Amino acid sequence: MKLFNLAACITAASLLAACGSDSDNFVASPAQQNLIDTNADIAYATYTDSVETAIDLKAALAAFKLAPTDITLQAAKTAWLVSREPYGQSEVYRFRESPIEEVEGDLNAWPLGEALIDYVATNDTDFTADQVGVTANSAGINDADNGIVDGSIVTQNIIGTTQVVINDALLATTASAADEHDVIAGYHAIEFLLWGQDLNTSTQTTTNGTDRDDAVNTTSTGGQRPLTDFVSATANDTADRRHQFLEVAVDKLISDLEQVQTAWIEGVADNYRAQFTTITSETDFNQKFTEILNGMGTLSEGELAGERMQIAFASNSQEDEHSCFSDNTHRDIWLDAEGVSNSFYGSYAGYDSTLNGTDDVTTNAVDGYGIDDYLKEVGLDSLAASAKDAFDLTETNYTEIDTLARAGSPFDVQIMAANRTAQSPIAKTIISLEAQARAIQDIADELNLGDVVEDGASECETTTPDVAC
Repeated sequence: MKLFNLAACITAASLLAACGSDSDNFVASPAQQNLIDTNADIAYATYTDSVETAIDLKAALAAFKLAPTDITLQAAKTAWLVSREPYGQSEVYRFRESPIEEVEGDLNAWPLGEALIDYVATNDTDFTADQVGVTANSAGINDADNGIVDGSIVTQNIIGTTQVVINDALLATTASAADEHDVIAGYHAIEFLLWGQDLNTSTQTTTNGTDRDDAVNTTSTGGQRPLTDFVSATANDTADRRHQFLEVAVDKLISDLEQVQTAWIEGVADNYRAQFTTITSETDFNQKFTEILNGMGTLSEGELAGERMQIAFASNSQEDEHSCFSDNTHRDIWLDAEGVSNSFYGSYAGYDSTLNGTDDVTTNAVDGYGIDDYLKEVGLDSLAASAKDAFDLTETNYTEIDTLARAGSPFDVQIMAANRTAQSPIAKTIISLEAQARAIQDIADELNLGDVVEDGASECETTTPDVAC
């Protein structure tokens, strides 16, 4: 890794002692140490809040099993939505050296293999018959046709196949098939079981993909799984097995999150945080700063703008939206983008427990030292300002997506052909995320840190959002 250029080194007197030194006596400057420490503080805070909200979700699911009613079902759904609020802000740690790499596929893998988990319906656009085959998986269900009868899967899935034991070992087989139709663990598995598919219109006929605005009910959005799917008449019937699956899935979710949280705890010898926050040389600092920027840049342009937005936007594909069962994709976008800006500003405001768009749980909030502070300290005020402008524009655009979703036009309606214009807030957000990634790369370029936006993160050309990837 190249060293910082001399101009950046000599701008602030407080950095003079650290610059240009890779000796055994190296001492990081206060600015360097503060930047790295704050990034670790935010990681620990977001994962701690993710653990705590997952535990709340477990309690809500237990109450729902004990007394399955419309009220307890809605409470479980609300708990799931709240659990996504802190976790979404943690995803900026995915695309870098980080403990989340070990379990992320079990936590948040997507798209989901819903046909392997429970019954599904098919249509001609969003969820065609070729989405149903779940061959070469490790769950013990390998019927390529999967027993399709009248557009529905009737038996060949985990819930319907009673001899398949639902336990942690089963869910640990997630995402092992080449066709990626066998993701069965994590947040989205729980989401699918609670909401079901979002393919029905308000008249309960199956949408063909051109009438999804009719699928938005006045009282709720997302899938329309009936309460009767959870009312059990006998042990190990399909309703009982759905509760079993939810229990195992949420326990695994908590365990996986706790594993990552523990890696970021302060004061534990030799855990990941101890290694990350120990700066041994100028080169070591540059490498860790590069990791931070790589997570920010790659999430901005490759994953969020490309994989999570443009693929669905350009093809009008509801199946390719991130939280397609709950219609929570607008929050996924907001929270991922907010996580990137948290790293830039060195702050974490907490999370929204009321789902009204305002962070109100601030127990683990962080107000620290950000990249913007560092750039100003080394005399790169204009670079900090231009990056801030890019972040501000992205926030303006994703806020518009959120506003429309709350007004009754969720992401899957916003990507419909009639709404897919250059003035769509989704199109504008994709473009501003691409510009934001370039601003992050500009920071890396100025500090001689190399490329921080992975070329292979997406095949999308995010400067032209309506072009298929």
